[in-house]
Amino acid sequence: MKVIAASEAMANAESDKTLRKIAEALKELAATVNSQTADMEVAPFSRACSFVSPLFGCLGIAFKFEEMDYVAKVDDLAEASKSIVTLNAMIDGDIERNCVRKAGCHTRNLLRVKRGLDMIRVLFEKILATEGNSLRDPASKAYAQVFAPHRGWAIRKAVAAGMYALPTRAQLMKKLNEDEASARIQMQNYVAASGTVILYIDKLFLSRELGTDW
Repeated sequence: MKVIAASEAMANAESDKTLRKIAEALKELAATVNSQTADMEVAPFSRACSFVSPLFGCLGIAFKFEEMDYVAKVDDLAEASKSIVTLNAMIDGDIERNCVRKAGCHTRNLLRVKRGLDMIRVLFEKILATEGNSLRDPASKAYAQVFAPHRGWAIRKAVAAGMYALPTRAQLMKKLNEDEASARIQMQNYVAASGTVILYIDKLFLSRELGTDW
């Protein structure tokens, strides 16, 4: 019985590897992009993005607003996937309805989700490039680069205050059920794969002259 319990515990630990789930899901999306033979579908995209949601929660109160916003936008895309197959078709449909920039629009939500992916990408880049146990500098720089230009003063001020309550690097690793070595590998995998996906989404917007800075 002890052997079975131990094996089950190991299996649960492996299944709870949040970083690995995220990295593998994004690698699958990147493979679709790199194949150049298929449009990215809304369902696998929204499913992969849903795996990223717990990361915002792990960062604490500083990213509470971003977590709530990101989850809501991903949920909208998941709902859209029930009737729309590809991201291309989703954006074209919104263009036809002239609602691209309206609140609640799938295309607008896609842009917000992309920023969430980008925020985690930059955060991981900063963590990989720095030593020490504090996450304040990597998180502050990632937020300033990706989210701050699109947020009002009140939210930016709340986030700045929340940065003092960030978990330490060691605490984050514990929350993610990772050690430093395994976390670095998965973070590197995520950075590479998400970069490909983010560039793909940017091209969807830019090719239609929608812009991405709104």
